[in-house]
Amino acid sequence: MPADPERLKRVFTYDEAVRLLPEVRRLTDAAYREVEAASARPADSAQSDVESVVTRWAHEIMSLGIDVKGLWLVDFDNGSGYYCWRYPEEGLQYYHTYEEGFRGRTRIH
Repeated sequence: MPADPERLKRVFTYDEAVRLLPEVRRLTDAAYREVEAASARPADSAQSDVESVVTRWAHEIMSLGIDVKGLWLVDFDNGSGYYCWRYPEEGLQYYHTYEEGFRGRTRIH
């Protein structure tokens, strides 16, 4: 039986999120490249392959306790909002409250 995704969620300090970001970038970059390769194939096989890659990526990210908010978009819950990262951003540079979401992102540094 699969683990309850709610139990996998964590609350991160900024430093914890920054330390985990290289792994998130590695997983995301690999999945992104797989999607690019699959998208170059004939449409009948590409769609299924893309969905499979994106689903696997999302599960890998969520297994780290991180929220997946969209394609290549993740949030690290910090207890009062989220540290927000979107591929291919270089670092963890944005924050938003629970209510504001992605549109309310503000630069951390």
